[in-house]
Amino acid sequence: MNANIHAPSPTALSDAQRKALIHLLGDDDPKVHETVKSRLLACGPEIIPWLQPHLLDNDPTLRRHATELVLHFRRSDCDAEFLAFCLNQGEDLDLERGMGLLCRTRYPQANLEAFTAQLDQIAIDIRLRSVAQIAPQHRLLTVTQHLFHELNFRGDTEYESDPEACYFNRVMERRSGNPIGLCAILILICRRLGLPVAGVGLPGHFVCRMQTPIVEHYIDCFNQGRFLTKADCVQYLHATNHGLDEGYLSPVSTRRILMRMCANLQQTYLRLEDESEALRTKRYLIALAD
Repeated sequence: MNANIHAPSPTALSDAQRKALIHLLGDDDPKVHETVKSRLLACGPEIIPWLQPHLLDNDPTLRRHATELVLHFRRSDCDAEFLAFCLNQGEDLDLERGMGLLCRTRYPQANLEAFTAQLDQIAIDIRLRSVAQIAPQHRLLTVTQHLFHELNFRGDTEYESDPEACYFNRVMERRSGNPIGLCAILILICRRLGLPVAGVGLPGHFVCRMQTPIVEHYIDCFNQGRFLTKADCVQYLHATNHGLDEGYLSPVSTRRILMRMCANLQQTYLRLEDESEALRTKRYLIALAD
């Protein structure tokens, strides 16, 4: 095979060829669609501008197929951006940015600025009602009451088979998610309020911890922000046949949080037998582990 043979670029196509490919993209025949799709994918992301007008086409088949192609290229761009972020050196990555970039790998259109503004507003609302509270544990209680009882953020009991429970934007929109996603939201709110809350990666579960020179609280965000003691966590470790390893009760870095999020996603996609998405998340794990 001649390695110098490349697929023609969109600019090499005549107007008639472009129009013919777009027309055939609306064909219901799966074989025709796959042939046209392969031809368009080979052209690369330069096809997006001439697919753009058809994202609102009156033909539902053409609209769906055009959207799928544009989404493919946008997700590829978001993959590259998240992988570049993961490959940065150090453990102290930006958690909020990392979660946002991860969600864009699945939802490229996600408005991360809107979610940041939402977190800002939640923190402002809490600050207004806790301004007279001095003790950190009292302020933390106000945070958990507001987040898990008034705003009704809650654990998704089906999260192991629901990818949406793993993505930051969907957790914010549905106010429902897996343990680590809910913990991450609590961490981001507490950072805005100056509360020393960190993530703790228990085996099979994820909680938060606030530690000051005076108090130590663990918070189970999956169960309505319930406060736990260290003894509760030790009991959990024994009940799940894990030894008393202090490492289980120690705060984890942002890199470890993102690794665990990606590992959860990979396991979810494997359960759903979605091999392409499982492979995608595996690449993230490899980048984070480097």
